[in-house]
Amino acid sequence: MPFLKSISLKLHSESVFPFTLPIIQNFEKIELTSPVTIFVGENGSGKSTLIESIAVGMNSVAVGSDNLKTDPTLQKVRLLAEKLSFTTSKQPSRGFFFRAEDYFGFVKKMKSEIAELKDLESEYEDKYTGYAKLLTTGMAKGQHSALRAKYGDDPDAFSHGEGFLNLLRSRLVPEGLYILDEPETPLSPQNQIALLSLIKEMVAKDCQFIIATHSPILMAFTDAQILHFNEDVIDEIDYEDVEHVTLTKSFLNDPENFLRRL
Repeated sequence: MPFLKSISLKLHSESVFPFTLPIIQNFEKIELTSPVTIFVGENGSGKSTLIESIAVGMNSVAVGSDNLKTDPTLQKVRLLAEKLSFTTSKQPSRGFFFRAEDYFGFVKKMKSEIAELKDLESEYEDKYTGYAKLLTTGMAKGQHSALRAKYGDDPDAFSHGEGFLNLLRSRLVPEGLYILDEPETPLSPQNQIALLSLIKEMVAKDCQFIIATHSPILMAFTDAQILHFNEDVIDEIDYEDVEHVTLTKSFLNDPENFLRRL
């Protein structure tokens, strides 16, 4: 059973973004009926705005970016989050919100922390002696080792896609609620399938995922609930009827036909 069961919008009279979006103006309630819910729709349809407001409203931890309560890019989204109501079965034990573009910020942060810990080790080696030296350098080395175990000595050593998957593997734990905005962005088709496998593994450990995506591969997750942001309404839709899926199939079946029209 999903942790987050439904999302509804309280009455409001605001006439500023994001309340001016047609999808928000007509939004009343959506029921989440599967451990994996997929938001699909064209750019500008409002799916990222809604998924960000859900993350803020559910007090999710941001990975690789500013705190959601202070992130200046989410100032207007927080207005919407304040008007959302959530029905839950129980509180997840863990979870996070992650946008693909935040990965670069996360790598920068990890590299900075690893460098700082290395500097601390050297400083404590020179500054202290005896038991104090063992205690302080041991603390710095322990924290350094923990980061290296999770992310390696150089987080930049991996490709963007490999690093992104490694980050998710290191942070996903059982009984968590995970909100992902377009996670396919840095991933090759092969790595998108690897992400599907990872999601399947974590769903078996009682996790819930809400994912906004353009990827027909991620949309294909077995028994996923697909919610289509269609101009001014949100409707449940079958995988085979998603435009991203039908268009991709048509193109792959006859690419020359499409290219002749350009």
